[in-house]
This record gives sequence, structure tokens and C-alpha cells, in this order.
Amino acid sequence: MFVARLLAARALQAVAAALCVGCFSFLLMQLLPGDVAFRVAASRYSADLMSMQLADAVRGTLGLDRPWPLRLLDWLRQVAALDFGRSLVSNRPVLVEVGEQLGRSLALAGLALAMTVALALPVGILAGLSPGGWFDRLSLGVATLCRTVPTYALCIVATAIFAVRLGWFPSAGFSGWSSLVLPAAVLSLGMAAVTSRVMRDSLARTERTAYFRYGRQKGLPEWLVVWRHGLRNALIPVVAVLGQQTMVLIEGVVVVETLFAFPGIGQAIVRAVFSSDVPMIQGTALALGLIFVVVNTMVDLVCHWLDPRARSAR
Repeated sequence: MFVARLLAARALQAVAAALCVGCFSFLLMQLLPGDVAFRVAASRYSADLMSMQLADAVRGTLGLDRPWPLRLLDWLRQVAALDFGRSLVSNRPVLVEVGEQLGRSLALAGLALAMTVALALPVGILAGLSPGGWFDRLSLGVATLCRTVPTYALCIVATAIFAVRLGWFPSAGFSGWSSLVLPAAVLSLGMAAVTSRVMRDSLARTERTAYFRYGRQKGLPEWLVVWRHGLRNALIPVVAVLGQQTMVLIEGVVVVETLFAFPGIGQAIVRAVFSSDVPMIQGTALALGLIFVVVNTMVDLVCHWLDPRARSAR
């Protein structure tokens, strides 16, 4: 029953998010100064060939001379039919454009999340088993440093060392899986810093519980006590924080993709804003809003599965 109610509530949230994000992004673009048709024509035909006659032709072709409430109603009708329109610049379907760029961004975010888990969990477990020890203090210092250094500075340092000096990875663009490593590593450092400290605090609290001490009193090996009596309960707040960090990850993707010239959803948003490509802005914002809903749903389901008290209450 819990899962069914959760999925129904999240489905309603997805519909509400789609309407709010799409309408809000459309209205924001209407408030921007300047001529939308002029910027779209400049993006299509280059600034050197621009003229008012060309802008007027684009305005008439795309229907930009119609009142904005009518254009918003047309977009809502299209979305109801699962048609998100066409890009004003490339004239390709928005769904195709967003699908291509979102796929690369999800691959980047997935690799960053895997790096975060692989780094944060072992560090957090070791620090949580010896709170106040030298490793705990060292990990706290490194985590604080990773959180305080700006993302753009990490991008510059990583590019200078691993791309320019050592030549291990490409410095920009997308030419295969090797292009994901540097931006994913930059994204994962800040996330791993927060997640490792949450893992440490959660395991340190779990270690003081009666059931954890009972596992030790039974004479079980330390790794088995941690695995059987500590890790599952300690992971509940970690999963919740990872969900929040994933939201921040999607926000950070815009900055990192721009600095690494990575052709993902972040780059698509930047280009769409500069060219006033309203359908692309609505499509990308809608995709990001739906990702938020999906991530929240997955976090709730995993936490429900990890917590035996929640399952016994069904």
C-alpha cells in the first residue's frame, strides 16, 4: 500500500511539476529584454547576415508575432499530446534534442554518483569506526577542503594537470567514455565530501546502539558486525543525503559542462537561453524537473526498503 500511494503521489507531482516548470520558464523568457525573433534569426543565420527583414521573416514563420498567452496555450495543448514542439534554432523536435543531450548528461551524472559512492562509503565507514582518531580528523580536513574549493577552480586544476600536462584525458568535448572522467571526478569530489561525513556520523551513532554492541558480544568478526548490524541502519540517512546531492549534481552539471564544453543538457540550456529558444528551454527545464521527481521517488523507495520498521508497519 505504501508503494502504491507513493507512486500515485509522485505521478501527480510529476504532472504539477511539468505544468509549473513549463509555464514559469515560458513567462521568464517573455520578461527578457530585446527582440526574440532577432536573437533566433542571429542564432540560425549568424550575426553577420542579420537584418530587420530577416528577423521579421523569422517572426512570421515561427508565429512569434502572436500574443504570448495564445502561444502558451498552444504549447500546453502540444504537451498534453506528448508533442514538445520544435527548436526555434535547429528546427529539430525538442524531444529528440533533449533526449540526445540528456543521455550524455545522465551518463556523466551516473559516473559521478558511482565515484561518490566508491569514495565516500569506505572513507565514512573507516572514520565512523574510529571517531576522533587520526583518520577521522584527516578525512574531515580533506572533506572541508573539497567543499570550500569552487567548482570552476577544480575544473581548471583538473584540466591543467590531467589533460594538458599528463594528457590522460580529453580537455573538452565528447569523444567517448574517457571524456566523462574529468568532469565526473570534479562533480564527485564535493558530493563525496558531504556523503562521507554523513556516513561517518551515522555509523558512529549506530555503533553506540545495543544491537551493534550485542553483535560484538557474540564474538562475530568486526567486518561481519559492521555489515550485519551496522551498515544497513547507517545507510538510511546516507541514501537520503545522496538523493539531495543528486539534485545538487544536476545543478552542478550546468557549470561543469560549460567549462568542459561537454555537449549535455547544461550546454543545451546555456545555448537556448542565449538564443531565446523558448521550446528548448521549456523542454530542458521540464526534463530536469521530472528528474527531481524520479530521484525523490527512488530515495523514498530505497529508504523504505532499508528500514525494517517501515516494512513491518505495512
